[in-house]
Amino acid sequence: MSEKIKVLIVDDASFMVKAVRDILETDPDIEVIGSAKNGKDALEKIKQNKPDVITLDVDMPIMDGLSAVRHIMIHEPVPIVMLSSLFEHGDITFEALRLGVVDFLPKLSGAISHDIHEQGHHIVDRVKIAAAENINNVHRVKLNKVDVREQLAERYGFNDLESIVTIGTTLGGPNTIIRLMSSLSPNLPAATVVIQEIGVNILPAFVEEFNKYTPWKVEVGSEGKVLEPGSCYICSYNEPMSVQLNQNHEVILKSSTDTRKPLNTLFSSAAEVFEQNTVGVLLTGIGADGEYGFEQIKEHSGITIAQNTETCVYPNLTQCAIEHGVVDYVDDVNKLSEQIEKAIRTRTEDNYIASS
Repeated sequence: MSEKIKVLIVDDASFMVKAVRDILETDPDIEVIGSAKNGKDALEKIKQNKPDVITLDVDMPIMDGLSAVRHIMIHEPVPIVMLSSLFEHGDITFEALRLGVVDFLPKLSGAISHDIHEQGHHIVDRVKIAAAENINNVHRVKLNKVDVREQLAERYGFNDLESIVTIGTTLGGPNTIIRLMSSLSPNLPAATVVIQEIGVNILPAFVEEFNKYTPWKVEVGSEGKVLEPGSCYICSYNEPMSVQLNQNHEVILKSSTDTRKPLNTLFSSAAEVFEQNTVGVLLTGIGADGEYGFEQIKEHSGITIAQNTETCVYPNLTQCAIEHGVVDYVDDVNKLSEQIEKAIRTRTEDNYIASS
């Protein structure tokens, strides 16, 4: 019999500790080994008890949750599931995911106990997935704010929309998306559409903050949104989008009915519209979604790129596609932006030669 997943609950409210403990202990594979009242207390207990996962509140005295994450990831790395009522604060959700937490789950109504029980299955699910995280591949992303006034040409671009970059990831992906989009040049004749594992109620705040740290114009992917070059549209895995043409032959986002494997739908629909000018990218994540979509991109002569499994927090997504033989290029996370830019510029040059 395998060992149970050892969890430390970090929250200054005793009733919340009890609520989370009651939820987690409904699963026979999880053992709550203790609790901590703040970040400082958590650091000491992590060192003593060596938990497999911690759940962590944000608003606590002495050392708050975000400060705790920074210290934990440096001194006592352990997978973290944030659990807080402050999910509507964009700077907090973005910062937590930038620092590498597994996920950020909201307390639905200001930490009311019966509300947290309503999403108990989400907490159990995230804790069990967090336990499988490759903590050695979790790294904070170093960022600088973008001065929009000085970078208008780069930020919004003046190119025609010739290509599309479609990026798919699930759990553990937001951190990698932040890293990738902050280094990818927006001065390309392309739009970017991302599907990632993130709560629908968290996404708007995350996007608003993200927009301050990348030269791309970052927006929430929504029904009927017309795609523009230099723009990045982020969609939740729970409310995915496909790429379609509207009656005016504009490229738009359309709600997808396939919620089982939305990455396949995104990649396939993009290939139908952009054909050889489609770039598909698979990043870290859980599951086997995306390989059929990659196959469709390749059939339309597009380019497929996957993150090297050795640098993934969760290797499943990229590993499945690589083993399926539908990946053109495999690269480390820090080299993906260079590979994407090369693919877009190669296609742009090919199109120019073909039309000459």
